[in-house]
Amino acid sequence: MQDVTIELDNRPGTLADMGEALGRAGVSVEGGGAWVVQGVGVAHFLVADGAAARGALTAAGIRVVVVRDVVVQRLRQDEPGQLGKLTRRMAQAGVNIEVLYSDHDHQLVLVVDDVAKGRAVAAAWMSERPAR
Repeated sequence: MQDVTIELDNRPGTLADMGEALGRAGVSVEGGGAWVVQGVGVAHFLVADGAAARGALTAAGIRVVVVRDVVVQRLRQDEPGQLGKLTRRMAQAGVNIEVLYSDHDHQLVLVVDDVAKGRAVAAAWMSERPAR
């Protein structure tokens, strides 16, 4: 899975334009969100094929800032503190979390500065959790 960072005009219809462009290309959005930051629309969306998303959006005149691999992690929703524990592990390993959101399957999506190290931290954290 990949995170597509998109810059949008801050006006009605730009999210619709983006969603329609992805839909025409057969690219499904699996998670993400959009915000206005200092007057500019900034969106992060999770897709299976970042290259296809980039191509569709670029062809529609929508600016793709970057496409990056992500760390996807399932948290135990019934255990308070899961987010803090996982993100503390990332911090202790020197992994900077740049973007965090959830996908449509209730998994945590992390866009980090070092994907290989972030995935290693996530794998170790999962292997240390007691089985249910």
